[in-house]
Amino acid sequence: MGILCLGALMIVLDITIVNVALPSIRTELHFSEASLAWVVNAYMLTFGGFLLLGGRLGDLYGHRRVFLIGLAVFTFASLSCGLANSRVFLVVARGVQGLGGAVVDSVSLSLIMNLFTDLADRAKAMGVYGFVCSGGGCIGAVLGGVLTGSFNWHWIFLVNVPLGTTVFALCWRVLPTHAGEATGSRHLDIGGAVTVTLALLLAVYATINGNSEGWTSARTLGVFGIAAAIFALFLRIEARSRQPLVPLSLFRLRNLSVASVSAMLWSAAMFAWFFLSALYMQRVLGFTPMQIGIAFVPANLVMAAFSLSLSAKLVMRFGVRRPLAVGLVLAAIGLALFARAPVSGTLIRDVLPGMLLLGVGGGIAFNPMLMAAMSEVAHTESGLASGIVNTAFLLGGALGLAVLASVAAARSGGLLATGATHLQALAGGYQAAFATGAAFALVAAVFGSVWLRRVAPAAASVSA
Repeated sequence: MGILCLGALMIVLDITIVNVALPSIRTELHFSEASLAWVVNAYMLTFGGFLLLGGRLGDLYGHRRVFLIGLAVFTFASLSCGLANSRVFLVVARGVQGLGGAVVDSVSLSLIMNLFTDLADRAKAMGVYGFVCSGGGCIGAVLGGVLTGSFNWHWIFLVNVPLGTTVFALCWRVLPTHAGEATGSRHLDIGGAVTVTLALLLAVYATINGNSEGWTSARTLGVFGIAAAIFALFLRIEARSRQPLVPLSLFRLRNLSVASVSAMLWSAAMFAWFFLSALYMQRVLGFTPMQIGIAFVPANLVMAAFSLSLSAKLVMRFGVRRPLAVGLVLAAIGLALFARAPVSGTLIRDVLPGMLLLGVGGGIAFNPMLMAAMSEVAHTESGLASGIVNTAFLLGGALGLAVLASVAAARSGGLLATGATHLQALAGGYQAAFATGAAFALVAAVFGSVWLRRVAPAAASVSA
């Protein structure tokens, strides 16, 4: 469990650690403002595009084997990123890094679910997994600042090399060879794999560029249209295939479908809150980058602590529905507090209360959401189910950030047109975005509490 969490921690760290070093990367490699975004986007594009395929490959060829391959790819790509001396080389290496990260992320959750079949043990294991994911973001921001400031930006990637090598060696030695071992046919549906991966890549690409290109531009709408057409072709292939990549019957599992929709709505609110709250503290309240980083620490610590201790106990006592609903409602209240976003706000009075509620709500909801998604899935399809729910998280976050950023911009523009000051317009835009995010979280809470099916502890414990 500890080794698998180290592998997951590498992926979480890499998502946040890079942001701190972007100014240094831009200066040394002479990126333009537009091209610099692809240091992040190249990773997110392949990460989102290959989550589903990575999870399915684990089901077909063994989770342990595929996990080790993904870890090796991620570590080698990290070394390449650290040694990069040109813009193109760094962006390509980041794309390969995202591919390895997608495999590790989707398969690690499947391995945990398959190694811990008892409900109590599984709830605790998922709590630890949630703790690592919650705390990793905070560690990444701090570690990125330390490495970039003390050495240079290359070390934010090179630090993954000894860590990845160690995790690989320990997994090879300690992880049971039978863990997630595939049985039966290993036929890979090539048509399904190509079409679903291409559709996801195009959907993530259109989402990433939506704000810069314009959501109603011909290019954005055209890419979304092509993605939808390819996805329709994928559904047709799967319906006719004898051994489909994604059995469509999987979507008849109510808990997987409901948990994925709830995950998409919740991540839409949380991703946007993380990004926009940083902008609010910087542009409206005048916080320094160090102050912003410190402001996020309490929420991350609270989320990590609740994921590790309370969440598993609540799942064991009340099942997955009530803890999920309570956690998402608390997160919605936290976002609603942020919707005040005054121009003359302070950390203690206007930022910390909402952050603490978001930390508590996120810490409670994360564990039951993942357990609900995996509760009715056979072990032969656990990697695929993990890929589905992780893809829902990623696409929901990307779409949510795009939508809420657009809401903030539109509201700010409207206030400026009516004579508001620049700071008042900015604060008003963030208020509208946070209120919309609160609505997303509340809808996720209602949807999950109404539609999730109750799963008896005995049934849940043997589902894998």
